[in-house]
Amino acid sequence: MDKRIAVVSIIIYDRQEAETVNKILHEYASYIIGRMGLPYAEKGVSIICVVMDAPTSITSALSGKLGMLTGVTAKTNTAKI
Repeated sequence: MDKRIAVVSIIIYDRQEAETVNKILHEYASYIIGRMGLPYAEKGVSIICVVMDAPTSITSALSGKLGMLTGVTAKTNTAKI
């Protein structure tokens, strides 16, 4: 498998989805190198940055699952290293 370093940027607009986001991230824990979460109360959103070392199919699956949640957006940036 062709593994890549990926950064998944997640913005949660609906705080009720935070638990679901965390459950999904837990499913991919073996691929996650690190994670940083920032609540931005002034704007009413939470921002999570996840760094992964995984095949592109895995990062795409994670981003897709997150993107299907109402009130959540996810974008992935990858680098082949």
